[in-house]
This record gives sequence, structure tokens and C-alpha cells, in this order.
Amino acid sequence: MKRMLSALPVVASLALPTGALANDDHRDDVRSVRAIARIQACDAAATGPISGVARLIERPSSEGVKVVDVAMRVRGLSDGKHAVHIHAVGLCSPCSMAGGHFDPGPSGNPSPDGNHPFHSGDLINIDVKRGFGTMRTTTSRVTLSPGPLSVFDADGSAFIIHVLPDTYCPGGEVAGCAGGARAACGRIELVSDESDSWFD
Repeated sequence: MKRMLSALPVVASLALPTGALANDDHRDDVRSVRAIARIQACDAAATGPISGVARLIERPSSEGVKVVDVAMRVRGLSDGKHAVHIHAVGLCSPCSMAGGHFDPGPSGNPSPDGNHPFHSGDLINIDVKRGFGTMRTTTSRVTLSPGPLSVFDADGSAFIIHVLPDTYCPGGEVAGCAGGARAACGRIELVSDESDSWFD
């Protein structure tokens, strides 16, 4: 029961209102670090075509720590909620090559769900309606710039969107609680052109 209660503020902190992004005075004060991921189906024969884009921007928060704004738009997923995570390896062909959830700390837990939703790469669900889904969130669990939480480590990182929603595993390790099978993948890449729009 203690584990279930402790998970609630962590999950809630991942999803900030859209207004929080627009009203942060520090967003344009410094040079930002940006990244992009092009989303494609893991198995188009099974799910149909899926396409989308995720954009990431790192900025200092009002408390001076690095935070990353994540915005994602995807077409072709089934209606409903789908789990979204940053995975440990920047490979998508096949999607299994993306490895488990990005979590550079010494967790020592071999299970992909065993430390969920406390992995660094754990994000909120994307909600799809009439085949179109959007998601915006802010996380302090990863960085785009160099450091121990950087998604640009030796083997890179990728987004995985799952077939099912993430329940955040309130009962601990339960098969499928983090979203089940993989529906789509997108390798995260740095954006060098500052003119690239945040979310076109």
C-alpha cells in the first residue's frame, strides 16, 4: 500500500498543464537544446500505417534544474490511451531493438516492469481520438545535454508507443501494466537548426 501511495505524486508531476509551458518566463532566456523523433509503426502489416513526430526541448526551470518539454502528435493508432516511454536504445528496426525503458541509474532490476513507473523514461499516455493523438508533458528525469540522464548516451534512445495504456503498475509488477506490445517507435535525434519549429 505504501508503494502505491508513493507513486501518485511522481506520476502526477509528469503531466503539467499546457499553460505551464507557455507561462514559464525562462524558456526563451537561454539557448535551448532541441531534439526530434519521427514515429513509425513497428509492424504496419498488423497495425496499419502509423506516423507522427515528437519534439523535445531542454530548458532550465524556475528552480534552475534542467527540464525537458515533450510534445507528440501521432496518426494511425487505435482510439484510446497508449503508453509512451523513452527506451534505452536508439534503434527501431525491429522495435525490440529499442530495449527496455530508459533508466541509467543502478536499479539492478532485470524486469522491464519491475521499477515502473519510476524509470527515467516513463512518461504519460497519449490519448487518441478518431485516429489522431496528441501529448504534451514536462519531465525532469532526462536531459538532452550531456550528463548522467542524457538520452544521447553511447547507444542513443527512442520513443516507444505501446498498444495498450499505461496503468503505472499500482499493484507492482503485473504483465502488460506498462502498455503491453509495441505499436510504434521513433529514434530521438538532436536538432541543430534553431529555426526548426517547436511544434508545427
